[in-house]
Amino acid sequence: MSNYNPYENFLKTLNRAADYISLPDEDRAKLAAAERQITVSIPVKMDDGSTRVFEGFRIQHNSYRGPYKGGLRYHQNVDENEVKALSAWMTIKCAVADIPYGGGKGGIKVDPSKLSKAELERLTRGYVDAIYPMIGPKTDIPAPDVNTNAQIMGWFCDEYSKLSHSLQPAVVTGKPIVLGGSKGREEATGMGVVFAAEKMLKKFGAELKGKKVAVQGNGNVGSVAAKYFVKKGCVLVAASDMSGAVFSKTGLDGELLRKFALEKKLLKDYPTSADVTFVAGDAGNRKLIECDVDILAPCALENQINAENAQKVKAKFIVEGANGPTTAEADEILEKRGVIVVPDILANCGGVVVSYFEWTQNLDCYYLEEDEIITRLDHKMTNAVDKVFEEADKYKTSLRMGAYIHAVSVIVEAGKYLGK
Repeated sequence: MSNYNPYENFLKTLNRAADYISLPDEDRAKLAAAERQITVSIPVKMDDGSTRVFEGFRIQHNSYRGPYKGGLRYHQNVDENEVKALSAWMTIKCAVADIPYGGGKGGIKVDPSKLSKAELERLTRGYVDAIYPMIGPKTDIPAPDVNTNAQIMGWFCDEYSKLSHSLQPAVVTGKPIVLGGSKGREEATGMGVVFAAEKMLKKFGAELKGKKVAVQGNGNVGSVAAKYFVKKGCVLVAASDMSGAVFSKTGLDGELLRKFALEKKLLKDYPTSADVTFVAGDAGNRKLIECDVDILAPCALENQINAENAQKVKAKFIVEGANGPTTAEADEILEKRGVIVVPDILANCGGVVVSYFEWTQNLDCYYLEEDEIITRLDHKMTNAVDKVFEEADKYKTSLRMGAYIHAVSVIVEAGKYLGK
């Protein structure tokens, strides 16, 4: 589906939710448009002495409920529509999680695997230099996303602090703990996916233990989700990454999958046996999406479950660890088939919740222990799940629509009080 436009996908979902609550056209228009779109050119001196210019984006969608908040991704396919959609989804997600942020997102069009560590550092610092006037601890707070990590956030924080002539740890979240990062942040998104799945099943009178699970994507979100699904007693029958997918009827090793992610090893090197098989490339990912499981957790990129494969999904429940993995067309197909989808804006909000905790710790200069963070995250996830189920039940609709209805209502109400 090469013509897939993630921002159009957001608009379709937004308008469906708006129809349920008869949202006026002027409020729809405000939520459809980003408040600010920044495109920058970043010249980087390469290790061989040449200079390359990279294109970067920072899109600030909505600030009714607080400063913009959202990750920074490095990927060769990053474009304006993708970042625009991710920014809008962040606005909705922060409202669902009930944290005082609006939505923002950043991206640089680059394949980071082809850059040295020194080149990545210069690229990151150049990006900060370019967007410096538009960000800040009370304005716009970036965080890690696809292909970015704590080290990149450390460089980001240092460059912003140099330009500000003072240490500013609250300008980004997802930093190393020694630089003011929060305990529990690294695993928060993946852990939140499992919390959301557990709380969702409880609503249906079921439990995670014994459920067959497939996790697409073995990055920071997917590998952590896989690890915690296994800890909860699930049978992890499939996992995938860009190299393909591994399958096992008796269950994969969650700790080993997490180790692969931390060591940046691909699943093509996962040890196979009579019970563990590997299917390479796209074929492996297709087989994973269509395999017979109780729970499918897409934790990779957008547009993974679409009109072409939604009819083939056998999972009873889908818990979205990635942003926008299911298209609007697929959503309608799955809803008609009775497949329960826990949407990204609920399922993966654990990352931004703990980012919020990190930000408040930086501002207060008071730091929490990991058990306190996890307890607070669990509380936030419980409240978010309860609110989404309440709205979905009220309007007799899907969990995604319930989440959007709640978020849109809260954001519009905030805007009215501001006079927007």
